This record gives sequence, structure tokens and C-alpha cells, in this order.
Amino acid sequence: MVSVVIPTLNAAASLPRALAPLARPAFEGLVKQVIVSDGGSDDDSIAIAEAAGCAIVQGPRGRAKQMRAGAALARGRWLLFLHADTALDGGWAAEAHAFMSERNAQHRAAAFQLAFDDESAAAKRVAFLANLRARWLKLPYGDQGLLISRFLYDAVGGFPELPLMEDVAMVRNIGARRLRILATRAVTSAEKYRRDGFDKRAWRNLGLLSRYLLGGDPVELARRYD
Repeated sequence: MVSVVIPTLNAAASLPRALAPLARPAFEGLVKQVIVSDGGSDDDSIAIAEAAGCAIVQGPRGRAKQMRAGAALARGRWLLFLHADTALDGGWAAEAHAFMSERNAQHRAAAFQLAFDDESAAAKRVAFLANLRARWLKLPYGDQGLLISRFLYDAVGGFPELPLMEDVAMVRNIGARRLRILATRAVTSAEKYRRDGFDKRAWRNLGLLSRYLLGGDPVELARRYD
């Protein structure tokens, strides 16, 4: 029923953690396939994916391009896009199945609650504010995952090929009325936040989002992000 698409770029350290919650749903038949779409890793990302039984697609670097390439290979009626440093909490499959079983669910999409693999007060504060943004503005980021029917994915044209903010552009194309935030947590690596400082990085991300929503050039924003 579900094809999972995971874009990777030197993700060997985090990929096993992202794949682990998919194993049981795959055994039970909910997850039809797991596709790792690699953008040129020179670590063990592909070897790890192959050992886990994932389908592999390789192509140019760029998260939007990689997710589009993975979706092109997908056979499921539903697509689940996950970042390689994000692991879904236990119980995600039951909630996802309930959502997909609803009437007219093929016309809707869903994301998960953001959490970090960090128990600090700063991490919890940033996650709380991010979940408020996702819930009230219906603007989740890609590290919250995206569960979408193949029908709706094709109807909105898939991920726009942007160097940054492809996740925001995608959910805006889906529209607030067609997007639900589920209760299950998507636990994301806090490595970049610990490196840069939680508040500093959160404000930086918010600034980039604001510039994009006000018409900023994604190419220039990507340079600032890098």
C-alpha cells in the first residue's frame, strides 16, 4: 500500500535508525517498498540500504530531485517521504493506516509531529514552536515526513525542483484544508541544532521561511542556508 521514499547523501550514520521503524510494517504488508534515492554518497549509505532490502535509485544531488526520482520508482498507492535522519515513533503504522482508510483520504495528505533526539529544554521548546506552526499554519517542514496518496501527489505535480523550501512549496500546493498533522512523532536528529545552537538555528530557519513566503528567490536562500 505504501512506498517509502528516503533521499540520502552520506547518511550512513543515521539511515539505520530511519529504516528500523519501517521493518515491522513491511513484514505486515503496509509498507510495499522502501526506496532510497541517493544523491552521490561516498559513504556506506547505499550498502546499508541494499542490506536492508531497499530499492535504490541514484541521480543528481538535490532533495527535491531525489524525492521525485524515488516517487517515479514507487508502486504504492500511497507515498511516504522521510528524511534520512528522521525516525517515526512506534505506532506510526496504525495511525497512518487509519488515516489512509478514511473516506476520500486519497484527496488529503498528512505530516507527523516534530521531535528531536535530544531531551534538553531548548530542543523541546523549538519542537513545540515548530508544531504550533505546523498545526496552525499547516506549514510542516520535510523532517516531519509527508504521507500523501499517489493520486494527490500527481495532481499537485510532485515536489517542485527547488534548491530549498521544496517541502514548504509542496505543502502549500497541497493546501491547508487537505493537510492533517498526525499525533505520531517524527524524531529528527538534533545534530545541526546542537552545533549551531537551538535558538540561533530556529530563528535562522524562520527568517529563511519568511523571506521565501515574501517572494525570496529559493536559489539565493539556498546559498544563505549553505
